[in-house]
This record gives sequence, C-alpha cells and structure tokens, in this order.
Amino acid sequence: MASPKLEPLVLSDDERRVLEGWARRRKTAQALALRSRIILACAGGAGVSAVAADLGVSRTTAGKWRSRFLEARLEGLSDEPRPGRPRTVTDEHVEKVITATLEQQPPGGDTHWSTRSMARSAGMSQSAVSRIWRAFGLKPHIIQTWKLSTDPQFIDKVRDVVGLYMSPPENALVLCVDEKSQIQALDRTAPCLPMLPTTPARMTHDYVRNGTTSLFAAFDLASGSVIAQPYRRHRHQEFLRFLKLIDTAVPQDLDLHLVLDNYATHKTPEIQKWLLKHPRFCLHFTPTSSSWLNLAERWFAELTNRKLRRSAHRSVTELETDIRKWINEWNKDPKPFVWTKTADEILETLAAYCERITDSGH
Repeated sequence: MASPKLEPLVLSDDERRVLEGWARRRKTAQALALRSRIILACAGGAGVSAVAADLGVSRTTAGKWRSRFLEARLEGLSDEPRPGRPRTVTDEHVEKVITATLEQQPPGGDTHWSTRSMARSAGMSQSAVSRIWRAFGLKPHIIQTWKLSTDPQFIDKVRDVVGLYMSPPENALVLCVDEKSQIQALDRTAPCLPMLPTTPARMTHDYVRNGTTSLFAAFDLASGSVIAQPYRRHRHQEFLRFLKLIDTAVPQDLDLHLVLDNYATHKTPEIQKWLLKHPRFCLHFTPTSSSWLNLAERWFAELTNRKLRRSAHRSVTELETDIRKWINEWNKDPKPFVWTKTADEILETLAAYCERITDSGH
C-alpha cells in the first residue's frame, strides 16, 4: 500500500529570508533554529524521513513541524501556550495595587497601607498584594527621616570639609572632633543570658540608671586612631581641657585642622582666646544639621554598636574605665574611614531632593 502523498511545502521569498535568519543567528533559541532548518529542508524537496535522518531528529518531530508550518506558516513554529491554571492577577490588578499604594490614603484613617487593608480594598488575597509589593520594592510600613540644612554657608562649608577629607594638607593632621554626651551607665535588673544554639542572647528590657558621662573624641582621618577623654560635664571648660589634651598628644611640628559641629561650647570667648594663642589650630565647622559630615559620628557608631549597646555598668567610673579599655584596643589596630563622595556629588544629590520638594527654600 503506497504512503499518502504529502502536501507540497512552498516558501515565499519573505518566509525563506526569515527562516534562514532564524537558522543562522547564534542568539536565536536553538529550538526555533532547529524548526527553521526542518522547514527549509522540507521546502528543498527532501522527504520527512530524509530530513529527520539528516538533522538528527525523529520522523515524528520533523512531520509535526512540517504540518504546523503548513497550517499557520511562521507563527506555527512558536511554542503553543502550555496547559495549566490561567493567570488570576492581571496587569490591571497590579496597576490598581501600585497606584493605590502610591497615591491613595488607606480607609479608616490609617497612616499607611498594610497587606490586609490593601487586600480588602483591591479585592485580592493578602499574599498576592505582598508579592506585588515585593516585586516593585514597595514597603509602606517603613519610613525614613531626613533633614535639610538651612545654613546660609552650607555650600562653602561642604566644600571646605569634603576638601579636607579628599585632599588633606601636607605637614598637618586632620582631626574630626565631636562629643557623645549623656552616655548612661546602665545596669540590667537581671544578669544577661548568653547565646545558645537557635536562641539569641537575652537581656531584661528594664534597667537601672547609675549616672551619665560625656565622651570627647578626636578621630584621626589618616590613621583612624582616636584621642578621647570622658568628662562628667559638657561645657566649654571641658572642651578647652580637651583641646589642651590634643595639643599635648600631637607633635608640635604638625598643624592641626579640626572638623567640628556648631555646638555653642566650641565658640565661646574663652575658646577663641585660647585658639589665638595656638595658631596651629585651624577649625572647620560643618553646616548646621549636618553631623553626617563629621567622621567622628561614624566612629561613635562603632563605639555604640560594639561596646555600649550591650554593656552593663554599675557606676559611671566603671563605664568610663570600660570605654577607655575599648578605645585602647581600637588604637592598637585602628581603621580609618575613607571618604569617597566629592562635594559636587553631594550637592547634586541634595539639589535633586530640593527639586522634588515644594517650597523647600533651597
């Protein structure tokens, strides 16, 4: 019995050009490239068996794509939709959730959306809302704070301080000076419990206050070492004593450039008189509300995270002794902080903020 005669496969010039391109391009999916070669071979007059043997596929595969091409031409070579549950969250649903999250207030007087309130409002499941928020990086429960300086000399001060960080002067020491005031000597009402497998360390929520101290610190920009001294009070007298400590600790042949904030104790007449008698001291003030420019603040974060936050002290003397020991260990292997952002980059970022805020006054 003779096999049925196959319907001839004839290509138009445009179809041949597209198929040859798919078969030749390296970036084309290999499955589509193979299907294109099958059709081109069949259009050349070869039988299904010959095409299958030549291309290393089964006769069923070669016949399937030949038939699909005859039925739907080029579109027939694409994969058909796979079986499965149809998509329930449409693009319109996604757009509705995103628009409501960004532009609408939640009902009931809430300040921000939750997955539950959004699910009720949008008529969707809570997990679907959660997936949409994660996909678009939306976190309504989180808020960040910021503050713009109103210092009229903001630009000049930023360029001055950042210039010191990026290009320190020769034969001089750049010290970032600041005070961490009101450090509390806290003692827990019960002993801290150590960390165990699957269980973090634990301490009581309540505590006993045993007094406070203030820490004056000067962070060396080049080496990362710190000159520090705790004082029980935080006045210009203590600041003057700290300046004298710096003067004694640093070799006399080096000029001193101190980066400071605008605290009133730094600008009293007594301080000004002392500075006139010690001309190697040059003070550089950060703009108001710009403590992020002072690297001493970054060092205070290390002190807080690595020592103070989990410590317990029964007296101020014990607290000060513990702080001194930690600083001595820091100075054995100091770590300098490298400032990388230029003044222009900082000002451009702030300018972009101001453009987004109406009536910013900047």
